[in-house]
Amino acid sequence: MDLNLENKIVFVTAGSKGIGLATALGFHKSGAHVAICGRSQDNLDAAAAQMPGCLALAGDVSKSQDIDRVVQSVTQKFGHIDILVNNAGGPPPGLFEDLADEDWNKAVELTLMSVIRLTRLVLPHMRTQKWGRIINISSSGVKQPVPGLTLSNSVRMAVLGWAKTLANQVAGDNILVNTVCPGFTNTDRVTQILEQQSAASGKTVEEVAAGIAAQIPMQRIGQPEEIANLAVFLGSEAASYITGTSIQVDGGSVQGF
Repeated sequence: MDLNLENKIVFVTAGSKGIGLATALGFHKSGAHVAICGRSQDNLDAAAAQMPGCLALAGDVSKSQDIDRVVQSVTQKFGHIDILVNNAGGPPPGLFEDLADEDWNKAVELTLMSVIRLTRLVLPHMRTQKWGRIINISSSGVKQPVPGLTLSNSVRMAVLGWAKTLANQVAGDNILVNTVCPGFTNTDRVTQILEQQSAASGKTVEEVAAGIAAQIPMQRIGQPEEIANLAVFLGSEAASYITGTSIQVDGGSVQGF
């Protein structure tokens, strides 16, 4: 299958490790020009070394001034952005009773406002050229809430509602908006969740991981590359009639239809 991604300009946020890095690598291998951002310059440098020509920019997507700066840098180098991958580390685990207003505000800035601000900046050129892809990396928690992830389960649903609404508004300009919903995947984020559940249950991290894997029909936790494969497909011309969707990649974990 020809994905027709040669020379497309792709910007992946939180692209220095985990699912973001796997997604950036997937687009790079398909012939696209890739830019990434993240908070750690060391991680960015290590990621960029795997992708010749990659533009790696330090920035925190929960801060509007950082978003403005990194998008401006990408457009200065490449002229525009064809494909935006909205990705960010999720808000921390926590039970409702333990969360203050500040926790909710931080979650909204990181998870919701980052995608709104980034998309607002890239959308005008996509409209002008009548082609664009906006791909949100979310969580299977929008399909089936993950225990203990109160902030993530809540705020990611707002992103899903925004994405579906935007998809309808921009489809006529051949701009497609889709959301990828990973299940448990081998990332630093899942390690944090495993450690939190370990502390709460008294089990070892390995025991918690084995228990989670046993509940997944495929009997294992996923790998970042398996999530990235869907993101790359949705960014390609092969997905030209898919918009407004939210698709889980979870080894069969979500039991709803």
